[in-house]
Amino acid sequence: QLRLAESGGGLVQPGESLRLSCAASGFTLDSYAIAWFRQAPGKEREGVSCISKTGGSTNYADSVKGRFTISRDIAKNTLYLQMNSLKPEDTGVYYCAARPPIYRACRMGRNDYATWGQGTQVTVSS
Repeated sequence: QLRLAESGGGLVQPGESLRLSCAASGFTLDSYAIAWFRQAPGKEREGVSCISKTGGSTNYADSVKGRFTISRDIAKNTLYLQMNSLKPEDTGVYYCAARPPIYRACRMGRNDYATWGQGTQVTVSS
């Protein structure tokens, strides 16, 4: 059974950093394109970053470019999101998600993803 489990969220002040982790089980990360999404209260879930099946291609939302970095450790079967220079508008529940394995490329649309984790809360506030 495919499972994703996020961790690493918390409460931080503006300008600080956090690293989110997404542990995969039941499959290997290099078999799927994977993405990070977030959902703020009262807003739609939006794509933050994604990485292709091969790991050779990444994509970022304009709002996080230059501040967030997606990466993966195949040996640990874990996806990461390094978030620097956090802003209050980064607040939300962060989810990782996997596309169906037939797809190599990653996408930033929520409907492109079939397997989701339970989410981890990130709050940026002074």
